[in-house]
Amino acid sequence: MYKRVLLKLSGEALSGNGNNFDPEVLKHLALELKEVHKLGIEVAIVVGGGNFIRGKTAASIGIERVQADYMGMLATIINALAIQSSLEQVEVPTRVQTAIDMPKVAEPFIVRRAIRHLEKGRIVIFGGGTGSPYFSTDTTAALRASEIKADVILMAKNGVDGVYSADPRIDKTAVKYDKLTYMDVIKQGLMVMDTTATSMCMDNNIDLLVFNMNETGNILKACKGEQIGTIVKKEI
Repeated sequence: MYKRVLLKLSGEALSGNGNNFDPEVLKHLALELKEVHKLGIEVAIVVGGGNFIRGKTAASIGIERVQADYMGMLATIINALAIQSSLEQVEVPTRVQTAIDMPKVAEPFIVRRAIRHLEKGRIVIFGGGTGSPYFSTDTTAALRASEIKADVILMAKNGVDGVYSADPRIDKTAVKYDKLTYMDVIKQGLMVMDTTATSMCMDNNIDLLVFNMNETGNILKACKGEQIGTIVKKEI
């Protein structure tokens, strides 16, 4: 069982039926994390903002890239607050920390304070990405996991149960991998996370577990170190 984990969620995973948020998804996530919290596992979360806007998408419609990326960062903070509210409704203590200072909304990101919250049994939700443009929330997850010394990044996918040789929704011959090294991911061009994030995880020897978050109990199983999805390591 892992002691400290970083859960990476996409913004799209929180949405449903064309809405920005699906209340049932948020409730399900909160209840799953409550079970993890009961075991004393320290949990940090990095969430994307794709259910509102992506920096690259905004840039593609004519918004200047830096501005577009900041718009995406603000979207992740909205999602962080939504997750916080859902967790507190099931009596799980939380803190939101943001890379962009918003003192009336959340704490600023401070590594030592984040670690202290984790040690005190609070789930820490990181919003605002890295605070700088041109970096994805995958890179944020790798960076924050390195900073708080997480044992593993749990990459919760929406309806995808691991890493495949190709997109299984398009290519029916795609093969699922149980174990990979980071060099395998880079050499084969597997779209697990962006190259910057992959390199950072490899350099800091942080494991990555890719799994389907839509199956009830999978987050708990992942935190317990059970064999689900695909595990990516520096060396196998």
